[in-house]
Amino acid sequence: MPLSNASEPWWRRSVVYQIYPKSFKDSDGDGIGDLKGIRSKLNYIKQLGVDAIWITPIYDSPMRDNGYDIRDYYKIFPPFGTMEDFDDLLKTAHDMELRIILDLVVNHTSTEHAWFQKSRLRKLNNHYRDYYIWRDGKNGEPPNNWESKFGGSAWAYDPNSGQYYLHLFDETQADLNWENEEVRSKVREIMRYWLDKGVDGFRMDVINLISKDQRFPDDDHGDGRRFYTDGPRVHEFLKELNEKVFSRYNTFTVGEMSSTSVPSCIKYSNPDNKELNMTFNFHHLKVDYAGGKKWVHAEVDFIALKRVLTFWQVGMHGGGGWSAVFWGNHDQPRPLSRYGDDTKYHLKSGKMLATVVHMLRGTPFIYQGEEIGMTNPCFKDINSFRDVETINVYRQLTARGILKEEALSIIRSKSRDNARTPMQWDESKYAGFGTEEPWIEVARNYKEINVRNALKDTESIFYHYQKLCSLRKTYDVIVHGDYRLLLSDNPEIFAFVRRYENEQLLVLNNFYGNDTIFNLPPESGMKADKGSIIISNYSDSPSNFMCVNLRPYESIVYLVNLSPEQMYTGSKILVEGSPYSFVKQHKYQGEM
Repeated sequence: MPLSNASEPWWRRSVVYQIYPKSFKDSDGDGIGDLKGIRSKLNYIKQLGVDAIWITPIYDSPMRDNGYDIRDYYKIFPPFGTMEDFDDLLKTAHDMELRIILDLVVNHTSTEHAWFQKSRLRKLNNHYRDYYIWRDGKNGEPPNNWESKFGGSAWAYDPNSGQYYLHLFDETQADLNWENEEVRSKVREIMRYWLDKGVDGFRMDVINLISKDQRFPDDDHGDGRRFYTDGPRVHEFLKELNEKVFSRYNTFTVGEMSSTSVPSCIKYSNPDNKELNMTFNFHHLKVDYAGGKKWVHAEVDFIALKRVLTFWQVGMHGGGGWSAVFWGNHDQPRPLSRYGDDTKYHLKSGKMLATVVHMLRGTPFIYQGEEIGMTNPCFKDINSFRDVETINVYRQLTARGILKEEALSIIRSKSRDNARTPMQWDESKYAGFGTEEPWIEVARNYKEINVRNALKDTESIFYHYQKLCSLRKTYDVIVHGDYRLLLSDNPEIFAFVRRYENEQLLVLNNFYGNDTIFNLPPESGMKADKGSIIISNYSDSPSNFMCVNLRPYESIVYLVNLSPEQMYTGSKILVEGSPYSFVKQHKYQGEM
């Protein structure tokens, strides 16, 4: 039964739905999704059963990086609508008891931002100069050898002022200088503006990169990230934001953490530290990289996937931290194409992947379209892509002599545009996204995979997600239970146990398209041989879990209620059982 503790933060028992507004719903026929489009679909989002909506950046922007290059924090990007449209969206959502979380980018701004335009004027008493990170070059070269996340040097030369500015992402995204107290004050003003409007919190983009090593040394062993990831003053800066802003508005905060570590994320999210509520980490999304490189062909390393997820589950729980748990977002390929089977076992694998995330400890995030099983679009040629990172990489790959078809094959599987195709509402032209050709092509399978079809089919992936949202509000063990991985070396099964007080869950998942046998291992600690099935993606899964023939992509969650004699303390299990020994054996702390 759910807890009655009124002091429990609302977000621990909630599910968040992420919207990429440009691709969600076009209300005015210009080919671009907008705020009115989002408002028109709030009933659908409410029906799914989520509690909050995270909207990626809606601020005025040149859209070099689809809104993550902000030109004006106080204006709405005109194709998305007006401030009045946003106010109407916010009020309607609140009337429906849906919270609104805005994406806030404060590591960098667009180079078209007024601050940067003033900063580049190198003259006496120009205090805006110190809003950004300007440095002299070395022997005609950039100040150091740090690399941009989007490829190439992390420094761009500005001939107007004769110096280089730092950009950890695109060269039109200049990094702010958080060492400058005036910059931090301006960031606080921005936050207060939106919180005073009534927004419920922020997802904070690459927030763990805001503090740089002020020596700006060359990196002889990497691309420079070790000198700015979880940097020297980052916790100080976040504590300051919490003290002066977050705590005064009871704000929800989730931080996107690039290349981070468990100890750092515990500090960010442990309530005692008074920084953020939770963190995103991406280590489990790098198990199909080869040698740490993204833009190559590589199969998912399933054993590594289980181990990385387990490392974070156990480590964060043991340190009192809290995670956002997810498979996809606007920067990742579609999970069903990446980890499942997007053709023959589309339905089964889509449900299985949903179950895994929603049974982990943390707050689940659903990216638009996951709930209906949207897939990678498999674009025909480079002209179909819009993402600046993807286009840059394609040029780099072909410049290195890689054949165009091979380069296309790589970016088809890894591009951020995979997640940015229009939401598939129905089988009409442009998938019901709008009346005119959208800014990016619709996936070709939209006539089969769309919201209208999903809502008509009671066995669809949508209703599986809906049930998972409901279960989270029903069982304490899903929210608060500890975690124990089973069969860590099994090449096909991801099985784990969750325990809290008198409830325990056994979660079984077959990640492949063939039958496989699960035998309950002694280290499971299960005190019974059968349980109630609270969710499954097959209608006839067996209640006895001692030995289960798991069919292709089968996923089963068993609930066992313990008698007082069978109960034990969670701390005893964590100390004596497998999780802590697992953490000691596997030192996943850095970049995957």
